[in-house]
Amino acid sequence: MLLALGVGTVSHAAVPDGSIEDFIDHELPVSGAPGLAYAVVRDGAIESFGARGVMRIGSDEEVTPDTPFLTGSISKSVTALAVMQLVEAGRVDLDAEVSSYLDVFSRRPAGSITIRELLSHTSGYSTLQGNAPHRERAGDRDEIARRVARVAELTPAYAPGVHWEYSNVNYLILGRLIEVVSGQDFEAYLERNILEPAGMQHSFVADGEVHEAMATGHRPWFGAKRPLAQSKIDRSAGPQGGLVASASDLALYMRIMLSGEDDILSADGKAMMMRPASDASPFYGFGWFVDGGRVWHSGASPGVETLMTLVPSAREGVVVLVNAGSGTGFGESTQLRNGITARAIGLEYDGEGSRWSQRALFLALTLTPIAFLLCTAWAWRDRATIRSKSGAFGLFSLWFPLLTTLAGAWIIVEMPRLFGVPISTLRRFQPDFGLVLIATAVTGVLWAVLRLVVAYTGRPRAAL
Repeated sequence: MLLALGVGTVSHAAVPDGSIEDFIDHELPVSGAPGLAYAVVRDGAIESFGARGVMRIGSDEEVTPDTPFLTGSISKSVTALAVMQLVEAGRVDLDAEVSSYLDVFSRRPAGSITIRELLSHTSGYSTLQGNAPHRERAGDRDEIARRVARVAELTPAYAPGVHWEYSNVNYLILGRLIEVVSGQDFEAYLERNILEPAGMQHSFVADGEVHEAMATGHRPWFGAKRPLAQSKIDRSAGPQGGLVASASDLALYMRIMLSGEDDILSADGKAMMMRPASDASPFYGFGWFVDGGRVWHSGASPGVETLMTLVPSAREGVVVLVNAGSGTGFGESTQLRNGITARAIGLEYDGEGSRWSQRALFLALTLTPIAFLLCTAWAWRDRATIRSKSGAFGLFSLWFPLLTTLAGAWIIVEMPRLFGVPISTLRRFQPDFGLVLIATAVTGVLWAVLRLVVAYTGRPRAAL
């Protein structure tokens, strides 16, 4: 699951006018999302639910407040809650090393990472390590254990406890910690100790099965949205992004987190989760981003984007679930989620501003492969001119394009990694953007190679 910045942008201008429903009327078509659901908690009580649109493009099955959505990284707050339950039961020590609970970390570079550091993303694991694709066989009951065993072989990018960097690996490890300490599968533990006690009847944890009742995710495809083939989530995604929940159930969860009472976790334990975890983590607690007087977490999974925001002092909260992923400049859901959030709990927000730079980038990358193909056709048509090149300048004009297109291809393929996302992962979230990146890299190199083939074939031998 990718890190998606959400409510962090809700911090300027005045509180927006208009009702949530009026805002959805305007913004949902702009986003291209087939549907959404939301819930609002005020003064510790559930104030309202809302839903709009359909569960899948081409279907007439409407989204309701009880429709389960994949929540993405909102799941981390629930995983953190489960860990804190074990802490309060005396079965986990926040400052103990992970190797004291998980034998696979014994005598490993990451063995000295503490549970507190995993919870607060100060373990030293990088975003890139957390977003790397995995090769373990999906569907087995031991899927989390096998992935964690592979992770234990990695050397974290940084020393533990000194650097904050968001990484899905941290919560994958915590999921295995819950299994080992409790003696239960991760999904079974959450079901018995959080979902059932909270009354979350329309929620479950990733189990590797297809669930037709879920809202189908939709990924961007050149300005439109395409539905995913199946509503299936690997078990190993559970701890970091595999909670499936409805807006109505997440309202119950928000009410618990805002109650200020001892229930499935003590009031002090919940308060600890929602404040900065350490000096190295000044804006992240345990499973929650901390931003002044509010806490929040967004989620981004292939085809789904979510946002949950709490204001503990006012006992207010809102969650927004959208069954579509954002494109690059086109069909983005950030303004939709942030606008609903701002109207629900009175945050200042004036929109995302112009997205023309993102749109221009996407359009330029989309047109570049076409331009390279046209240049390839031109090179073949004017092959006599290319073959006539000679001397130092001629050699330079023949070989320099190959050097530049190879360098460009390397930059294009590696560029997403600078943002912590391998291109293979990017393609799962934005298949259109991933396709144009690869097409640009490939067609550029093919054009340059063809020019050389044309130049060095068909010439008289004496001219070589």
